[in-house]
Amino acid sequence: MVAANVQDRDGGKRPLLWTRLDHPSVRKIWADQGFAGRLVDWATQILGRELEIVRKDPGQRGFQVQPKRWAIERSLSWIIANRRLARDYETSPAHSETMVRWAMIGIMVRRLTRRGPAKRSGPRPLDLTATGPGQPAFR
Repeated sequence: MVAANVQDRDGGKRPLLWTRLDHPSVRKIWADQGFAGRLVDWATQILGRELEIVRKDPGQRGFQVQPKRWAIERSLSWIIANRRLARDYETSPAHSETMVRWAMIGIMVRRLTRRGPAKRSGPRPLDLTATGPGQPAFR
């Protein structure tokens, strides 16, 4: 994470370097147009990795889903589903990173242990016969 006043292409070197060190098998990295320029050459020459800039179609007007970008947006929405990550409560980037890793571990464990296709929880039907402390009896 870098400050908001740092250009993407300048702030991108450190994460790319850590990706190379932590995941040596990763050879190709996708990035949006904010990372275009010198960073592409740096990744190729220094890291030996291909940094591909995902660009929108030249004739595109308005919003259109880009498949590679959609994968990132979808993953971020899965992470944000965890209540603690819905807001920026953490005071240090290391804590935020830990919480993101924890959330992704939970997502993967649920996927690995489920039996059958994923089911989206929808609205639950109202149980009109439920009685208990603080619950009215409906008949």
